[in-house]
Amino acid sequence: MTTAQFAAFSDNAIMFASIVYALAFLSHLAEWVFVRSLPAPATAEVREPAMAGADLSDRQPVEAAAGPDQAADAELRVEKYGRIGLALTIVGCALHFLGLVSRGLGSDPIRVPWGNMYEFTLAGTFGVSVMYLVLMRRYHLRWMGVLVTGFLVVVLMLDQLVLYQDAGPLVPALHSYWLAIHVLAAIIASGAFAVGALTLVLYLVKDRAVRRGTLGDRGYLSRLPAAPDLERVAYRLHAFGFPIWTFAALVAGPIWAEYAWGSYWNWDPKEVWAFITWVIYAAYLHARATAGWKGKAASVIALVGFASLLFNFVGINYFFGGGSLHSYAG
Repeated sequence: MTTAQFAAFSDNAIMFASIVYALAFLSHLAEWVFVRSLPAPATAEVREPAMAGADLSDRQPVEAAAGPDQAADAELRVEKYGRIGLALTIVGCALHFLGLVSRGLGSDPIRVPWGNMYEFTLAGTFGVSVMYLVLMRRYHLRWMGVLVTGFLVVVLMLDQLVLYQDAGPLVPALHSYWLAIHVLAAIIASGAFAVGALTLVLYLVKDRAVRRGTLGDRGYLSRLPAAPDLERVAYRLHAFGFPIWTFAALVAGPIWAEYAWGSYWNWDPKEVWAFITWVIYAAYLHARATAGWKGKAASVIALVGFASLLFNFVGINYFFGGGSLHSYAG
């Protein structure tokens, strides 16, 4: 295949990956819609005796509105849509990978596929998809499928509509193997931070419902793990991603900068904001380990960190791109 054919294949693979992710989102959405059709847990409610003065021992528990067979069918339907959503996410991730690899093969010379914002976004969303799938079984994250696939669909759509650039050679500053190391580490860390942030959003919503007594017995929130468990999973994801981000932003990045521009630190907006992001996440992890800051307060700091990460990822290039050494990524 020629480089032009690889580039065209990449565009098609990413398009089909977006479609498959959208189908996965709809499947997970159906999964959680059908959750509401499941019978509520059994209660201690009893049926009153038919006649006045009847023996109270004759009282019988009220049966669920749906029989056991119907309840089992409803559970199977929910499980089926969840498994379909997961399978489609795996297929979408495979197409995403093919699109990312063929993007690099579609350039002359062959290169790593993250030379501009379009490609950075492709790589970043792939990191989110992989992180979700890798950690799904360990932390039982399938309940996050609707959020993760929805996030991927929206970001990939914006990437293709707003940030798309034709495949081409790297600018001179990117001709270093430290580019691959730096960006790969950033992708892994960003994937962990993104999944962790989505988990914290669910935690805050469920914790608020519990505190207000509006959780109920049915629906999406009732099927999620307990709020403290959600917060604990998010903390572990951030604790996993933080040292990798430290390496990407404070070790590999400066080494690459010295190779490209002759200085380890240039006070470039991208470098400064990467450090700000690092400080916020460090503050979150410190706050989480400090008595009195667990829960909502620490979670808000982590979400501010994710907002900072997104601004560093995209906003810097639009607000400071003209005066940044990273302007090639615009």
